[in-house]
Amino acid sequence: MVLRLSSWRGKNPSGLPRPADGALPARRPCGRKGLAENRKRCEPRRIMARARSDSPLLFEMVERPDFSFETKAMAEGLWPVAGMDEAGRGPLAGPVVAAAVILDPADIPEGLDDSKRLSHVQREALFLKIVGSALGVSMASVSAEGIDASNILKASLEAMRRALVGLPVQAKLALADGRDVPPGLPCAGRALVRGDRRSQSIAAASIVAKVMRDRMMTGCGSHHAHYGFEVHMGYATARHRAAIDSHGPVPRLHRISFAPFRLGGADPAGE
Repeated sequence: MVLRLSSWRGKNPSGLPRPADGALPARRPCGRKGLAENRKRCEPRRIMARARSDSPLLFEMVERPDFSFETKAMAEGLWPVAGMDEAGRGPLAGPVVAAAVILDPADIPEGLDDSKRLSHVQREALFLKIVGSALGVSMASVSAEGIDASNILKASLEAMRRALVGLPVQAKLALADGRDVPPGLPCAGRALVRGDRRSQSIAAASIVAKVMRDRMMTGCGSHHAHYGFEVHMGYATARHRAAIDSHGPVPRLHRISFAPFRLGGADPAGE
């Protein structure tokens, strides 16, 4: 259909009253007033409730470790695969402890996860399962003095290297939690950021390292009752800081190179 312009003559397609002869047509609002009126028209639509999506949001998805990295390595001829992780990088006192674990692919304990996402009871139960089923488990540590002599990153990597070397089975590949591969490994190494939430071998190592360090700090608490190490495990809680203020740092147990001591200049407590 062809609509000819002449067919619209004399008609008012807008439906608005035609202006009188010689009069100018009414102008639509413009400028600030026009914007204000447009805003009023759009406001009800803007504040209308939106339907909530039934799709899961990305930040609600929980990442769980699996055995995919290990399985891929096995397919490439790299077996055994060891997972390595550490515990105790942040505390003001105590050693940094690392563990290396080679899981049995046919007997992987249920519930392995980042040790920080597990309760004390869950960690202790999984620790026993890991030790009882893994092909190899090893633990090593670097003392507070060793940390002070280098730095916490170097000490953590060294503890992981020692743990790997201490395995009863020689690994062909080592998966390390974090961004760095410990130097001096006797095998190939690969760093996995958030590895304790991606690899079951690293998750197992994180559990072993955490349980062993907690037990060590509990023992320290029985020898230094004023500090409450068995409660805070050496972390900078209010109770721990108050004890340091009252009694000073414990020689060879507190990390004197860490900021609270380096800046505060507290005197070591008597042995």
